[in-house]
Amino acid sequence: MNKIGDIIYKIEEFVRKVFYKAFRESVIKCSFGSCGKNVHIAEKSDIKGNANIFIGNNVAIGPRSLLWTTGAKIFIKDKVIVGPGLSIITGDHKIDIVGKYMADVTMDEKDKEDDQDVTIEKDVWIGANVTILKGVTIAEGCVIGGGAVVTKSTKPYGIYVGIPAKYCRSRFSEEEIMEHKKRLKIRK
Repeated sequence: MNKIGDIIYKIEEFVRKVFYKAFRESVIKCSFGSCGKNVHIAEKSDIKGNANIFIGNNVAIGPRSLLWTTGAKIFIKDKVIVGPGLSIITGDHKIDIVGKYMADVTMDEKDKEDDQDVTIEKDVWIGANVTILKGVTIAEGCVIGGGAVVTKSTKPYGIYVGIPAKYCRSRFSEEEIMEHKKRLKIRK
C-alpha cells in the first residue's frame, strides 16, 4: 500500500509543479512592475503589491518567500539568488494615532517614512529564512547568511550574518574586487 501511495504522491507533485511553472509563475511575473529574463519565483511564495516589484535578469527566489509592499517598491537587480523563506516587508503600521486602532489606519494617514523601498543590487546571495526590512539596500556582491534580519543597508561584497545582521567579513580583498569586476565586464 505504501508503494501505491508513494506513486500517487509523486504524480500529484509532478502535476502541481507543471501547473505552477506553466501558469501561476507566468501570471505572477506578468503582474510585476517589470520582470527580466530567466526569473524563477518558487512555489508557495506570498506576493503583495506586485506592481511595485521590479526584478532584473537571472533571478531565482526560493520557495515560501514573502514579498509585501504597498506604498514603497522592491527592486531586485540581476544575478540574485535567494534561498527559501525570504521575507521583504517595505512598510510599518502607523502606531501613534491616539483614539484609533492600528488596524484601522489608512495609507493616507501614514507618514512617508512608514514605507520605504528595498533594493537588492546585482550579484547577491541571500540565504534561507532571511528578513529584509524597509529602507534597506543590499549592496552589490553581498552574501546574507541564513536566518539574518537585515535592518540596515550593507556595503559591497560584504558577508552579513545574525540578528540584527552584522558585517562578518568581505568576500574579496580590494584587489580581488577590482579583478572580479574587470572579469565580469569581459564576460559581457
